Amino acid sequence: MPIQILTETVAAQIAAGEVVERPASVVKELLENALDAGATQIEVEIHGAGRQLIRVRDNGQGIPADEIELALHRHATSKLNAIDDLSHLETLGFRGEALHSVASVSRLMLTSCHYQASVGARIVVEGGQVLDVRGVGIPVGTVVEVADLFYNVPARRKFLKSDATERRHVVQVVSQYAMAYPDVRLRLMVDGREAFHSTGSGNLADVIIAVMGLETFREMVEVVPLSPLRADLPPIQVYGYTTLPSLNRSNRTQIHLFVNGRLISDQRLTYAVVQAYHTLLPVGTYPLSVVMIQVPPEDVDVNVHPTKAEVRFQSPDAVFSAVQRAVRRAVVDATAAPSFQSSPEQAEWDGDEQPNYEPRPVQTPPSQPRQNRLDLDWTPGRYGHQIADDDEQQAIESTPYFPPAAPPYVAPTPPQADDELPERMGTPRRPRTLPILRVVGQVAATYIIAEGPAGMYLIDQHAAHERILYEQFMAAYAAQDLTVQLAMETVTVSLGAMEARLLEEYREALALLGFEVEDFGKNTYQVRSVPAILADRNPAEVLKSVLQDAERGDSPAAKTIEDKLVRRVCKSAAVKAGQVLSHTEMQGLIRQLERCENPHTCPHGRPTLIHLSRDQLEREFGRT
Repeated sequence: MPIQILTETVAAQIAAGEVVERPASVVKELLENALDAGATQIEVEIHGAGRQLIRVRDNGQGIPADEIELALHRHATSKLNAIDDLSHLETLGFRGEALHSVASVSRLMLTSCHYQASVGARIVVEGGQVLDVRGVGIPVGTVVEVADLFYNVPARRKFLKSDATERRHVVQVVSQYAMAYPDVRLRLMVDGREAFHSTGSGNLADVIIAVMGLETFREMVEVVPLSPLRADLPPIQVYGYTTLPSLNRSNRTQIHLFVNGRLISDQRLTYAVVQAYHTLLPVGTYPLSVVMIQVPPEDVDVNVHPTKAEVRFQSPDAVFSAVQRAVRRAVVDATAAPSFQSSPEQAEWDGDEQPNYEPRPVQTPPSQPRQNRLDLDWTPGRYGHQIADDDEQQAIESTPYFPPAAPPYVAPTPPQADDELPERMGTPRRPRTLPILRVVGQVAATYIIAEGPAGMYLIDQHAAHERILYEQFMAAYAAQDLTVQLAMETVTVSLGAMEARLLEEYREALALLGFEVEDFGKNTYQVRSVPAILADRNPAEVLKSVLQDAERGDSPAAKTIEDKLVRRVCKSAAVKAGQVLSHTEMQGLIRQLERCENPHTCPHGRPTLIHLSRDQLEREFGRT
């Protein structure tokens, strides 16, 4: 094929791939334009997961009628004039590519009225070609309608995910910008139903409640700016909210970072947030954080990524330190037990210097006072905690609370023949896949020591029980013989906007597994039943855990969404590390593991046991 210059249309469609990846990308670009226009109210509406229609309406300053056609040209922007303007950029957009790229892969209609004009204008573009321009009457502001996205780029359209997934991405984009701009009222309509809205009150706490839910916000503390360590460091302000160590996730997806109002993806700053919890969180767990970073525009370069998702700092170490210090101070101050805090008299006696700051209280709605359980006088019990003071107990009971779950693994008494526990899911006995093992004891309330004809075995009780429950559950699911436990009392669970979209996406699969969930208001649901193996668990917490795992897709071996959800259910129901088991319980667990089809790994791929042969032991003790 000879060398040739691509047509303007083809070049525009190819270039659009850098900016417009999916419907959520269109929503992001249009939101940024509206925010740069000074809008205080923005409404986003999508139909068909954004494939059919995306409509963004704002009350910003609008576009002059004589510039509306120019606005759709490539590299047409009002944000800068020269390259030097990038060094002090204060807007989200600056390249002038968004509208041109979107218009080249869709049927676009742009209607706008400038705040100094009495009449607006409308332009209709199809596949990058202008079809019509006319004057219209419209209130001050802009309305952008994007229809039939990727209609002329079928290769891009076929790689879009399911409608539920694309809707979820749109909800995520809108909710993230709502957190970045709490003074802007944002509303999202999905197929005619309101999926999200923020009040525009200017209070970040209100937006976090709308995005993550009130229950999550109750476990968050406010991050406040700290003074720089040295005078030569740039002025860096870090503020926001982050969770107490008691609430965490097994992934980093809920750490949201914003630089000068721009949502960014930065692994180093994410690590700074994680490092702030050093020794406070177990390894492999992460907080939920909304961290706002304000730096002088001249100290950050935003022109390093096609979608502006990454930035480069002039003083990256200073930003890292500021984020780590601010988050660490907020968490440590909130988790410090009163009984361990020195009084001024004690400090004077010990010669300790008092800190020169005062922790700021968390902003909470007046109708929902925050209860910090870590501030109470707790005395440990065997399976949980007990509260010493009756008044404090009454304060805790004023909010919905489910007691700690009883040990889910209970051996029969007396044991049956061959010390076999009953098959909980009614599965048939399988041939033995492990040799007969004899329990010797338990180490660290986590690992079972067993002896077999081939040597010694160390068994991870949690991983082993996960494998047992998984095979039983999947066998019952295949036979359509799942046992369901109806709730004695209806449990109501409130979800954040993202979790609510996930529930809608996986509702049918959850129903097949035994979760009966009914709508009970906006983003609020009633749990009517759960799988029987979860009968002693908090249904709300289990449901949230299942949705979190479904969101991040951390079961690569799972072939179906049902398989993925089953793995999470079994993980919730299995005995935990640190749980003391009786000799009979340990022996019963091993008997069932011996009959599993794949006893060597848990459903997530972790090993369930380690084998040390007799020859290995003799070599270690120098007996060979």
